Amino acid sequence: MNFQVPEAEFVCLLGPSGCGKTTLIRIAAGLVTADAGTVVLDDRVVTGPGTDRALVFQSYGLLPWRSVLRNVEFGLEISGMSKSERRAIAREKIKRVGLEGFESHFPHQISGGMQQRVGLARALVRDPSLLLMDEPFAAVDMQTRETLQEELLRVWTESKRTVMFVTHSIDEAIYLADRVIVMQANPGKIVEDITVDLPRPRFDYDVKATAEFGELRHRCREALGQRVPA
Repeated sequence: MNFQVPEAEFVCLLGPSGCGKTTLIRIAAGLVTADAGTVVLDDRVVTGPGTDRALVFQSYGLLPWRSVLRNVEFGLEISGMSKSERRAIAREKIKRVGLEGFESHFPHQISGGMQQRVGLARALVRDPSLLLMDEPFAAVDMQTRETLQEELLRVWTESKRTVMFVTHSIDEAIYLADRVIVMQANPGKIVEDITVDLPRPRFDYDVKATAEFGELRHRCREALGQRVPA
């Protein structure tokens, strides 16, 4: 498969289990080597993990013995950055994801949605060119998921980082993305690349109720053979 993601674009990978969405994300992150072909980021071939990319998983992956602040600053700490500098950066990212005031809390003291925000802040501290997100909101309830979607869009609008986001949800993909890349399993391949021509910002009105959103939902369903629920 072959596709390009322009700088500052938000792309969603949509498809059933086993189609290779997560594998693509892991290859882009440099965690897995492709059997053939290459991934190029900023004119450089990806050969392994790097600070120009950050990965957010479905599982929060927080260190339970570290506070919110110390989880967020962890990557900066191991890179050797001074305490004062890394604390300032971590506090700014914590504020950006709406967790100001929770810096001293531990993971077990905050909700799943808040833990995922910590994961997002941790990914942002190193100012990556590419943010890779593998079904980050799949483990939370629907109301929390919608809140996190809005907050992610606000963060993306401010930072304008390139995002590749994996999801099983048609509505989530359309709501978030500039493009939806629809994939199919057995063998894993891209079956359609759909441009989401909906105005931004999308968190300011009920975009999901529009006729245009409904048409995009129908296109995604057709491409998937109606195997993935909205």
